[in-house]
Amino acid sequence: MDHAAPTPAVPAPPPRVRQPAWIGATALAALVMALCLGLTWQLWEAAQRSAERDLRTDFDSSARDVVNQLALRMAAHVQMLRGVQGLFASSDDVTRQEFTDFVRIQHTGAEYPGMKGIGYVLALADAQRGAHLARVRSGGLRGYAITPPGTRAAYAPLMYLEAFSGARLRALGYDLFSEEPLRLMLEQARDSGQPVLSGKAIVARARGAGASDGVLIALPVYIGSKAPDSIEQRRDLLRGWIYAPFIMEDLMAYVGGERAGALAVEVYDGNWVTPQARMASGAPAAAGGAPALRTEQRLGIAGRRWTLVISAGAGFGAGQQNEAPQVLLTLGLAVTALLSLLTWMLARSSALASRALRQSRLLTDELTVGQQRLAALADSAQRAQAMMRSILDSTFDAILVDNGDRRILASNQRFRTLWSVPEELDLASDDAAVVAHLLAQLVHAGPLLYSRSLQLGEHEEHRELLRLKDGRFIEQLTRPVRLGHEGARLWSFRDITERKQIEQRERAHRHVLELLAHGAPLHAVLGAVVLGVESTNAGMLCAILLLDAEGRFLHTGAAPSLPDFFNAAVDGLPAAAGFGSCGSAAASGQRVIVEDIQTHPDWAAYREIAARAQLASSWSEPIRGASGRVLGTFAIYHRTPRYPSAANVVLIELAAQLAGIALEQAQAAQALRVGEERFRSLYDHAPVALWEQDWSVAREEVARLQSCGLRDLGAWLRERPDEAQRLASLVRITDVNGAALVHVGAGAKEPGTLGLAQNFGSLGGGAFIDALVALAGGALFYECESSFLRVDGVARQHELTLLVMPGHAQSLDFVIASTVDITERKRVDDELQALASTDFLTGLPNRRVFLARLDDQFARLQRSMDECASVLMLDIDHFKHVNDVFGHAAGDAVLRHMATLMRSGQRKIDTLGRVGGEEFAVLLPGTTGAAAHQYAERLRQSVAETPLLGDGREIAITVSIGIATIEAGDAGPDAAMIRADKALYHAKAGGRNRVCDHAEACAPAALTKV
Repeated sequence: MDHAAPTPAVPAPPPRVRQPAWIGATALAALVMALCLGLTWQLWEAAQRSAERDLRTDFDSSARDVVNQLALRMAAHVQMLRGVQGLFASSDDVTRQEFTDFVRIQHTGAEYPGMKGIGYVLALADAQRGAHLARVRSGGLRGYAITPPGTRAAYAPLMYLEAFSGARLRALGYDLFSEEPLRLMLEQARDSGQPVLSGKAIVARARGAGASDGVLIALPVYIGSKAPDSIEQRRDLLRGWIYAPFIMEDLMAYVGGERAGALAVEVYDGNWVTPQARMASGAPAAAGGAPALRTEQRLGIAGRRWTLVISAGAGFGAGQQNEAPQVLLTLGLAVTALLSLLTWMLARSSALASRALRQSRLLTDELTVGQQRLAALADSAQRAQAMMRSILDSTFDAILVDNGDRRILASNQRFRTLWSVPEELDLASDDAAVVAHLLAQLVHAGPLLYSRSLQLGEHEEHRELLRLKDGRFIEQLTRPVRLGHEGARLWSFRDITERKQIEQRERAHRHVLELLAHGAPLHAVLGAVVLGVESTNAGMLCAILLLDAEGRFLHTGAAPSLPDFFNAAVDGLPAAAGFGSCGSAAASGQRVIVEDIQTHPDWAAYREIAARAQLASSWSEPIRGASGRVLGTFAIYHRTPRYPSAANVVLIELAAQLAGIALEQAQAAQALRVGEERFRSLYDHAPVALWEQDWSVAREEVARLQSCGLRDLGAWLRERPDEAQRLASLVRITDVNGAALVHVGAGAKEPGTLGLAQNFGSLGGGAFIDALVALAGGALFYECESSFLRVDGVARQHELTLLVMPGHAQSLDFVIASTVDITERKRVDDELQALASTDFLTGLPNRRVFLARLDDQFARLQRSMDECASVLMLDIDHFKHVNDVFGHAAGDAVLRHMATLMRSGQRKIDTLGRVGGEEFAVLLPGTTGAAAHQYAERLRQSVAETPLLGDGREIAITVSIGIATIEAGDAGPDAAMIRADKALYHAKAGGRNRVCDHAEACAPAALTKV
């Protein structure tokens, strides 16, 4: 059939004609996918960084907890050792049973993990070893011995050991000085007076399959209750050591608290992490932890450094996993896939629109399915967002996120609660209203405004402390975050009011204690107590009322915040029931709480004055001293009716205790001032000369000389008078009283006028040297007689007494010297002594002194058979004739002339004496009969050849002498004198002017004295 010419078929376009449409659709879909993946990656990376940062923060906090717990644990151990040290300081002799009871009662192994026991180590010199062994064995330990055996200069045997658990670490008597590291540790503790920690050591040798590493802490114990000030004193007064061994495995157990199982803690001795320095690890964490979660912490304990290497295990942070990155990643990938698919489909549909008409229904169905998928994804995103909102609202910190350009992006419920943001205030728009609301609550707006103006860089943080008008403190942290391609700022706020109040309370307490230590006036100290309480508790008005000496009335001590008219009204308040809260509290000694002043019967007489002062409630606590006596009251007022909480009760009790300390300290200071004034008055007006001296520098110089090996200080100084004078110049005279100025003839206390010359005279003499040796040797009292120089140069004599004041025995910086002038008394004593022992006419020893010398010589002969001595009895011939012819004056002159001739031939060891009217005696020690005869003959000739010349006349005199030898077999010293007297009779009977010994006197013929 013939039809119209068919429309020519449109040739199918070549593949390259359709290819650009497919390529464009695929390229567009790929571009969309790349953009979505990039955005998803940034969001996931930001969330991942936030999660890692939180994990790192949590790890750092856990690591700090580990270090703090270990430090506190070791501090508790050291404090326990100080308690045992106090036991020894309070008793000169602590028995083993007392030691055991004290340790078991005060401490248990559960409270001090790692400590294997507490021991007492005795400081023992080699010279004391024998006595020590005998004493311990006699006390019941018969098998006791110091091990290991051997002779050493000093020992440190273990005396007591009370173990918390397990077997004892060392046998009783083990010498810790036998091990060099332990000896060095004990010597360091002895010289420093502080606890000293040893290095890595084997402590438990029977634990498991091998030995366990550990450390030891030693604390010195000194003689007396006060620790010496210098190293030399600590070495001299060392009594022993309190020591405790620790097993590192037990010490590190449970360090880290609940997270101990997720942390690996290794402890190294010193500042370097080396295999040789590794001592122990705490609860070991499972392997596989993040390598980045690792830190090294340095810890100083008892003079030694530890290095703690803390790393996180595989399970660290498992309980706080952040699911936000996974949710964002899942949601982002889903949205990316969907958008890429839709983009590709739309592009392909547009390219194939001419050929896709027949597929429109199919495409519609596919679009419907896609919409359903999008709805499901949107619903999933909403659920994820709700979950994130729930997590955000449950955090402890208040969170606010803005874009850095005054627009709020997000916040949590805690933010509204913390800042009391009303519900009608929109937190998803411009931040002007929110900032105005915050600024209205701040005391100072500057920190918040400054934080808003900052442009923080990546990983940079900024902290501020905000103070609110209601008394709260809020810590603000600002840091940048990334939300997709846009930057934002995260604001976190945390209420730290309680922590700041505790810090302020501690500062106030320290301030009060510093005022007490510096002796501040009582009103200043009490004012500091009141202001310290008011500064940390807004709305409180405090007052301190003091009880008078009779305990009848209360007077205002400190009330800086109360009106003056109110303070004047309550000043002199009776301490009795019914007179306000303070009167009732002082009378009953109990806390009085008045919730409403206007309705309470105790305030009936003071309601009007309280209402005028706008006071609605009153709490009063009695202030007690150490003895329990009521000293006053501490009162807290409020302007609205208030009842105290448990924290308020603790606060008022602490404030009352602090006020009690201040009152007793002030009373003690007042008593001390009164005592000082009395002492000064007694010192200045004492009738005895008093000198206040400082011998501390001379004492230190003596200690230096003794440390160089000087043993006999007195002999060394006597050989070196110049050195003695140098040491004397180191003694300072710090004060003198009026009697001392009169004593030495000084007009006033002028510097450089008075010195030790006014105490000891010659500074290189024996008196000063003996005093220095005595005081340096530990004597607290020294007295002597010495000469001294007055300021005018006159030398006199006095009695000197040195008294070391209590508490200054070691330093000698406070020595009281008293002096009494005895010059006249010594002169009178010398005269009396001369009268009692000397013949007044001849100056020779009288009969009593001569007989005493004869007794001494006879005693020497009894002790030594080689000794010999002779006695001469002399009588002036015809002495009665001299008196009768020439007179008694001439007779006295003859006696004096005879004494002079006897002295001319006297040896230093001889004793002359006048034993009668004209009778004399001579004692010749070390002289036999023949030698005595020669001596007597020379004396006889000297008398005969030397007549007395005087008044133009010459008186010739002669003498008869009898000799006897003192024999060891004599019944007494008088026997020799009796024999000499017989010989004298024989000489006078034989014609006088002759010498006769006892042998001649024994002739048969009886002779009588003419």
